[in-house]
Amino acid sequence: MKIGLIGLPTTGKTTLFNLLTHSDKEISAFSSGKTETHVGTARIPDDRVDFLREMYNPRKTTYAAMELTDLPGLVKGASAGKGAGNQFLEAARKVDAIVHIVRAFENPDVAHVEATIDPLRDIETVNLELLFADLGIIETRIERIEDAKKINSEMKKELEVLQKCREGLEQEIPIYSLGLTDEEKEYLKTFNFLSVKPMVLVVNIDEDQMAEGNYPQKEQVYSYADERGIPFMEICARIEMEIDRLEPEDREVFMEELGIKEPGIHRLARVLYDYFGLISFLTAGADEVKAWTIRKGTTAHKAAGKIHSDIERGFIRAEVVKYQALKELGSMAKVKDKGLYRLEGKDYVVQDGDIINFRFNV
Repeated sequence: MKIGLIGLPTTGKTTLFNLLTHSDKEISAFSSGKTETHVGTARIPDDRVDFLREMYNPRKTTYAAMELTDLPGLVKGASAGKGAGNQFLEAARKVDAIVHIVRAFENPDVAHVEATIDPLRDIETVNLELLFADLGIIETRIERIEDAKKINSEMKKELEVLQKCREGLEQEIPIYSLGLTDEEKEYLKTFNFLSVKPMVLVVNIDEDQMAEGNYPQKEQVYSYADERGIPFMEICARIEMEIDRLEPEDREVFMEELGIKEPGIHRLARVLYDYFGLISFLTAGADEVKAWTIRKGTTAHKAAGKIHSDIERGFIRAEVVKYQALKELGSMAKVKDKGLYRLEGKDYVVQDGDIINFRFNV
C-alpha cells in the first residue's frame, strides 16, 4: 500500500512524514516552493507482534509496513502546473491512497500560505485542485474520442463513462463518489485519476487545541467529512514527535500527563487499515515473528502465497491459533490442551490477528 501525504505548504506534512518513518527531512517554517518528494517506510505499531516477540525471543521481528510519500506542498493553480504542481501531480498519481494533512494549529513563527487559519477553506482548495487535474485529463480524452474518424463500441462506452465523470467533477463531486459500476471503473483504470483514490483527512492541531478539544471550524470540518464519508482524525504532530523521541517508560508518563490514551500513529494506522479493508495475520517462531498485511476476505490459500508462491502452490493445511487465546492462556501447549489449535483448509477466511503456520509440500 502506497500512501501519499498531501496538503498546502506549512501544514505539518513533513513533520508527520518524519514521525511515521523515523526520518529527519528538513522542515521549513515558510512556503519555500520545494519540489522534492520524500519516500519512506512507516512501521505499523502492533501490540500482538510485541507480545509474540517477548514470547519467542526471535532473531528477527518484522512489523507490517506502508510506503509513505511526502508530496510537494500544493497551492492554488497546481492543477495547471503552478508552483510545484507538475511534480505534485506526477507523484500523486503513483500512490494508492491519499492522506490530506490540514492545518488548524496556530504558530506565528510558521506562516500560513494564505495568511490565516481556515481549515475548511484549505480542504476545499486542495480538493478542487485534485478535481481540476482530473477534469483536464477527461476533457482532453473526450475531445480525442469525438475527433476520431471512427468510433467503435468500446470507445462509445468509454465516452459515456468519461462524460458522466465530467458532469460530476463540474459539480465538484469526486469520481469515487459517483457510484460507478465495476464495469465503468474498468474504463478509468489507465488514467489513474486523483479523485478516485481513497482519502483520509488528518487535522494537525496544536497543544492548546488538543487540551481544549477544540480548534477553528471543528464542527464544519466534521460535517464536511461525515457528509462525504471521508475518514477523519486529529493529531498534534509536534507533541507526537516529542513523545516518539522519549524513552518508553518516559513516554507513558508524558502521555498520561497530557491525557493522551493512544499515540496518533496508532490511531492513524488503524484508520488506514480499516478504511482500506486491510488486516494482519501473524507468523511466529524462533527465527522470526512477522505481521503480514492482506485484504479482508483473503483465504488461507491466498494468504500462504503472501509468504511465498511455493507455499501457496503446495498448500496442505493452515494451523491456526487465535491471538487472544494465546495471550490469555500464555503458551501454545495450553492452547492445544484447550482444543483451540485448529487445522483449516484452503478456503478458510483468515481473520485479523490469526497466528498461522502453513503446512505445504512441493
